[in-house]
This record gives sequence, structure tokens and C-alpha cells, in this order.
Amino acid sequence: MNINLDLYRIFYEVAKIGSISAATNVLFISQPAITFQIKKLEDKLGIDLFTRTKHGVVLTDEGKILFEYVEKGIENIVNGENTISNLKNLDSGVIRIGASTTVCKHIVMPYLEKFHELYPKIDIKIINDLTTNLLKELKNGNLDILFLNMPMNENKDLKIIPLVYVQDIFVGNKKYYELTNGKVSLKNLDSFPLIFQKLPSNTRTYLNNYLKNNNVELKPQLEVVSYNLIMDLVKSGFGIGYATKEFIKSELENNILYEIEVTPKVPKRFIGIVTMNKKTPNHSVKKLIEMMTTK
Repeated sequence: MNINLDLYRIFYEVAKIGSISAATNVLFISQPAITFQIKKLEDKLGIDLFTRTKHGVVLTDEGKILFEYVEKGIENIVNGENTISNLKNLDSGVIRIGASTTVCKHIVMPYLEKFHELYPKIDIKIINDLTTNLLKELKNGNLDILFLNMPMNENKDLKIIPLVYVQDIFVGNKKYYELTNGKVSLKNLDSFPLIFQKLPSNTRTYLNNYLKNNNVELKPQLEVVSYNLIMDLVKSGFGIGYATKEFIKSELENNILYEIEVTPKVPKRFIGIVTMNKKTPNHSVKKLIEMMTTK
């Protein structure tokens, strides 16, 4: 049975107030129009919904049963509208973020701090994992947005927005800085112990492509999953590591780590904002992206 929802809204207001004339002030339509719409609903249902009295209208037994269902429906619609309004006004909501620990700490956190200050009622959940695992969670609908080292294999399902460009470098402690005089050619790096991230990290993939483009093959002495552990090993003198300059700014400024200039220089790459291409982000996620990409 196809019945206009407006008829149920009119029925609901009249039943709640108990008067057709008084309902005109709520519905903003004339008394004859309300009477006509009530009669139309009764005809479609094949029952009488109201008993007319000199004091107004009273629900029939059938009308009382219908009212119980309509009341719940109207309340659910109002609650839904209020919830959407709250989400739109950022008075509630959730953002589920995926990122590596280093990207989260050095790139994303300053934005999240500002966002949380502006919209404290938005619940922010952060998952740290390998890129491959984060992509699976995004595609499965368990995450809303990712922040990843780029580049990565093209995927038409993903929408990627460049957030910030970063520079990869080779670094060592003071001992290795002095051994190299702060400079070394790429092909001669193999003369020193090297510490790289393990595949399938995007950082290691980018490094391997850079080496391949320069016809150089390097065999690291140590391969480690954790970027932070690599930096700790480099600080302790285990060898020369591959790092992102923006992530170790403090260590470089305080001479805890030293950049070892390598020729040719590693090309810049970027940290990207990743969402599903065919899925519209919720209002909270849209607001975060807008804040991060507005200059």
C-alpha cells in the first residue's frame, strides 16, 4: 500500500493534539485541508481513525493501534534528523584513522591536536599498522581515512590527496659522519653497514626503486620493521640508515644524527591522504581533510 508519509504526519499531529483546529497552528495548513487529508487516509486504509466530538476528535480503537506505530516512526525520524544535525555541526561523530607510527607522530598529530581543540566531541580512533594491512581495513570499511607514505601502486578504488612533501636521506652517528666526511657516492654506500626497513614498507619500496633507477644494488646488514628502531640502531653506531628528514629534525639539529650526503640525491616524495574513491566520507572526515588541505 503506497500512502504519502505526509498523511501520517497530519494524522500524528491531530491525534496528539486531539483537535483539528488546533493542529492548524502546528501544520500550517487550513482546517478544511487537514479534514480532507484525514479523510483521504481513512479511505486508503478502509477504517475510521477518529470519532468527532464537540470538544475535538478522539482516536478509534483502530486509530489508537495505528498511532502507536506512527508515533514510533515519527520519533525515529526526528531522532534521525537530530543525529544528522549533530554530525553536521560536529557535535558528535567518529573518525577512524590508519597511519604508521612515524607518519602519525610527525605529520598527522599537529593537525589532530588542532581538530580536537576545535571539535572536542568528535571521537578520534587511530590504528597503527603496515600499509598493506591498513589498506585492507580501509577497503573493508573498518577505517575512514589513511595517511601513507607515497608513492604506492595505483589503485582505482582509492582517492589520494598529497598532504606534504618529504625528503629521504641517509644518516649516521658522528663516527660514520666522520668516516664518510659527510659525503659518499651511492655506489660506495655498500662499503658501510646499512640498516633499512623491511619490505613491504612503502619507504623500502621507494628506496629500492631509487637504487634500481641508478643501477645500484645495496645489501643491508640489518633489515628492521620499525622505523624508530632503525634510528636507535643508527644512533648506537650499528651503521648508516635510511631516514625521512622531516621525522628526525630534532636529532639533526642537536647533532645526534648526521646527514650523509649521497649523490645522486633521493627525489622527494609525499605523504598522502587516502580514502575510498566511491565512498563519500562522513562529515567529520570531510572537515578534517578540509582543515588539512586548506592553505
